[in-house]
Amino acid sequence: MVVSKTKKSTSKKTTVKKTVTKKTNAKKTVTKQRTKVICISHKEDADGISSAALIRQAFGGDALLVDYPGQMDALRYVVSDEKLKSLYICDLGLSKKTQDEFVDIMTTLRKNKVNVTYIDHHDIDPTVVKSLKKIKVKVIHDTNECTTVQVYAAFKSKLDDHASFVATCAAITDYMEDRPLGSKLLQIYDRQFALISATVLTYNIVGHQKEPDYLLYLVEELADSKFPHDIPNSFEFAQIQVEKLSQMIAKVKKGMKTMKNLGHMEILDAGASGAVNFVMGLSGKDVGVAYKERVDHGIYAVSVRGSKNCKVHLGRIVNILATDLGGSGGGHDKACGAVIPKAKIKKFITELNKKIN
Repeated sequence: MVVSKTKKSTSKKTTVKKTVTKKTNAKKTVTKQRTKVICISHKEDADGISSAALIRQAFGGDALLVDYPGQMDALRYVVSDEKLKSLYICDLGLSKKTQDEFVDIMTTLRKNKVNVTYIDHHDIDPTVVKSLKKIKVKVIHDTNECTTVQVYAAFKSKLDDHASFVATCAAITDYMEDRPLGSKLLQIYDRQFALISATVLTYNIVGHQKEPDYLLYLVEELADSKFPHDIPNSFEFAQIQVEKLSQMIAKVKKGMKTMKNLGHMEILDAGASGAVNFVMGLSGKDVGVAYKERVDHGIYAVSVRGSKNCKVHLGRIVNILATDLGGSGGGHDKACGAVIPKAKIKKFITELNKKIN
């Protein structure tokens, strides 16, 4: 506080000027500005990686790439970030085990004035969607298009022309290139060029699951409008993956087992998602199940695939069954996954076989 000095006049009378009090150094409450943009996306396939790439191109920021078991840990991590301004969650479906906590975390984020956008194509409980919209989470959800295609459609004005190719590749690898938006995007490009590009991208993603820095590098390259063939050594690495998959065929023929409605196999030296289509095809059944133990977590990571003749919605069945067994799961009608406690894997397969008619 600054106080003015009293001046004396030359006359005998002393005049005193009124003191004027000015607050010049009052303490100001400093509010921490939220400036950070984060995208949490699925790390195991091209749809998740490509979604993160398009979000990065449109809005900048950082990517957190996770598998399904790691989704909630990532959310618990970002909810306490005082600099978080906008959060995008892509290609990470919810299960009955995780959906309540998911809504709770979203509620906390919204109370903290964080903008949240949830973009997905997995089957979701309608009550969860309603709850998210009620707290003003922006929900972009269509089970008929892959996540990247939905990202592209929603933010097209913020993306360059190359983004349509990234979305096309994602649609192909998620077996959704025949859907309304996906098929229109595919028509833009030579089909064989798009197919080989999508395959190379997928094999690079699958083959680098234990290298998070490389996966983030792929996000950056795609965000910078690179084709898969522009990424150094991508074709060479894809060839290595092709050789591994060709060896998998012989292993599946030898090691798979069949039940009335499905074929199944434990995978020891590769990813379950890379083997599950072989299990389905070579078993002659309409459903294939491949599962690999995650020793560090005491669970099995399970991949489930259905043929075109499969009449049930596998994602819904797996969601309920996995939750009942203490795990989690869900996904599409003919492609889904689950996390199952190690001791319950046999029961999971037996019960799944019963529910497939």
